[in-house]
Amino acid sequence: MARLIEHAARLAADAERLSTRTQPLDDRLREAAHFALAAGATRIERDHVDAAIAAHRRRHERIRLGHLDQILRGQWLIDTAGSHVGQVNGLAVVPLGEDRFAHPQRITATVRAGAGEIIDIEREVKLGGPIHSKGVLILSAFLAARFGWMLPLSLKASLVFEQSYGGVEGDSASLAELVALLSALSGVAVKQSLAVTGSVNQFGVVQPVGGINEKIEGFFELCAARGLDGGQGVLIPRANVSHLMLRDDVVEAVRAGRFAVWAVADADEAVELLTGLPAGRPAADGSMPAGTVNARAVDGLRKLAALHRRGKPRDG
Repeated sequence: MARLIEHAARLAADAERLSTRTQPLDDRLREAAHFALAAGATRIERDHVDAAIAAHRRRHERIRLGHLDQILRGQWLIDTAGSHVGQVNGLAVVPLGEDRFAHPQRITATVRAGAGEIIDIEREVKLGGPIHSKGVLILSAFLAARFGWMLPLSLKASLVFEQSYGGVEGDSASLAELVALLSALSGVAVKQSLAVTGSVNQFGVVQPVGGINEKIEGFFELCAARGLDGGQGVLIPRANVSHLMLRDDVVEAVRAGRFAVWAVADADEAVELLTGLPAGRPAADGSMPAGTVNARAVDGLRKLAALHRRGKPRDG
């Protein structure tokens, strides 16, 4: 019964709530009864419920395993080691009828001199939905609020989900997109051993997103297939902690220190974990502490502003 209650919480995607959808619970109980009967048991035990849940997952994993295989074969480019400027591992959820799974998705950003425009390539080619576009506009507003009153945002930036050939919807990647932009501006590399999910508001506060368990497990499976080294993990919004109902293998890996899950409250916390450098909180006069990611972003903006001024045609 305890295992079935855990599964009901998993179906509800909330550690503090239980699903009232009785059909999937009845289905797992009938399957558990089959496993108990096959084992010659006189009653259903936890192991039989585990076997029923695992069997249900196996029946729905062909597409998930196909995604994983493409990554492991190097067809879908996802790094889980090293670091890279302007490149972040986001996490995407794929719905499959009554089930769903998640996989890592590379998000990249580039910057050059311009007039303050941030190009959402997904939106430009009509693959980005309205909520995703809203998320990009919000992170653009955050950048303008943090840096725009100190110096002109003389940049032209591009954001894209690499190797994405279908529609992109939702704002759960806006934190990853923001970090990719800050990395490209500052020249500070992002750890590829980490993945991140979460949306941000105009003040940089990280907001909760859906599919949190599947997202963590999707990146965990890739890291486990390549070998866990203790440096891999996922960043999630702090508000999503109450939704965690992870599989036993993920929980055990976290307990053993072979994998990690960090809960962040704002964009600066995420930047520090993903880069290994202090983010740098603005002082009252707007200045940034030297050597921080934000200070380096300001330096990058100054260089772009100088390039933009030199490139402007002069009157007469």
